[in-house]
Amino acid sequence: MSVNEKIRMVREMNQWSQEEMAEKMNMSTNGYAKIERGETKLNLHKLEQIAHIFNIDVLELMNTDGKGVFFLMNENGNNTNYCGNNENLTAEIDKLKLIISHKDEIVAQKNAEILALKEIIELLKQK
Repeated sequence: MSVNEKIRMVREMNQWSQEEMAEKMNMSTNGYAKIERGETKLNLHKLEQIAHIFNIDVLELMNTDGKGVFFLMNENGNNTNYCGNNENLTAEIDKLKLIISHKDEIVAQKNAEILALKEIIELLKQK
């Protein structure tokens, strides 16, 4: 995946328009669109600016090793995005997303168990 394709993909995953990105970068929409189309050569300063806006490391944008794997997770861990062509990795990520989505159910179950154990302890203390 090329740098410009990654930039477009991450922007779309954040559900930002090209106009919004251009505004964040303090440039024209047309100028930003040229970045996404690969018509503009990016210098390190622009790459760092884009990476900062996306809250990712600039190396993530620059890495074009051909593996086709790109994984992003926001700071809260509640929005994870993956793009790639490795089916095993995709299945593993989907499985982990499912586990994370059930964390609230697991925590609620554990809290109920703790409450039940506290009640048992109180009953045993009364005897």
